[in-house]
Amino acid sequence: MEVSKVKLADRRTANWWIDKAVAVLVFVGGFSAVVLILGIFLFITREGVGFLVGDEFDLVEFFGSPKWRPTSDNNPTYGALALIVGTASVTGLAMLVAVPFSLGAAIYISEFATGRTKELLKVLVELLAAIPSVVWGFIGLSIMNPLIIELFDVPIGLNVLNSGVILGLMAAPIMTTLAEDALKAVPDSYREAAEAMGATRWQVSFRVALPAARHGLVAAILLGVGRGFGETMAVLMASGHSINLPSSPFDSVRALTATIAAELGETAVGSDHYQALFTLGILLFVVTFAINLAADVFVRRSDRA
Repeated sequence: MEVSKVKLADRRTANWWIDKAVAVLVFVGGFSAVVLILGIFLFITREGVGFLVGDEFDLVEFFGSPKWRPTSDNNPTYGALALIVGTASVTGLAMLVAVPFSLGAAIYISEFATGRTKELLKVLVELLAAIPSVVWGFIGLSIMNPLIIELFDVPIGLNVLNSGVILGLMAAPIMTTLAEDALKAVPDSYREAAEAMGATRWQVSFRVALPAARHGLVAAILLGVGRGFGETMAVLMASGHSINLPSSPFDSVRALTATIAAELGETAVGSDHYQALFTLGILLFVVTFAINLAADVFVRRSDRA
């Protein structure tokens, strides 16, 4: 009897130490993520702050001029307006493509699909999300480019339309997954009450499930916007990479992320051009942080609701 009590006490002690070790491991993992994010922000800020406080930086020119000529020998200019507008136009078109597809797929998977069909669709969506961005870029370069030229009779198919469609297809899977999770979180009692009152499945979906999950759906869309705003390789390959204020979907543009990726490796460390690229990085970091913060606020509201 005494031996069994001793074994039980030893087992409880071992379990206690295991619980403590796991708790410490989880804390370190979560805390390290915050530290890494702060470290990235501090690194970007350190490299770009010299340009922000230097004589080369002009706030009006940076945000109001479309002329990005950092390598000019006579008059280097650092106008990021064309880059900002290019990024916004590609991301906006991408959301026009992604939001209907992702919300429609999420509604069907959550409210209408059953059994193997539902599981198969979820697996396919996850597989689409796993496709590398460079593969999407090749699709835009090799398939979408000649297709746009043939369909719309334009001289080049690397433009806002091409990159927007590719980016929308890239963002749709993650938006579908998050939107489906938001719809799945709606209590079944809501649906049962609506069906008891004679509502059809479509009425339950659009008048009960969607309004109840609206905060989660908005969060999914915002995270998709953040995904599109920060994409690099696919936009670099499909947008034409031309500094231009677009006036139509068939104009080539250059995005902020693509500019950093294309130019950073060819600049002298510590130069004005180098620091200006890190200033673009600071702008990207702030915008994506604001988008993700807004999405988190909507998720928290959804949880409270």
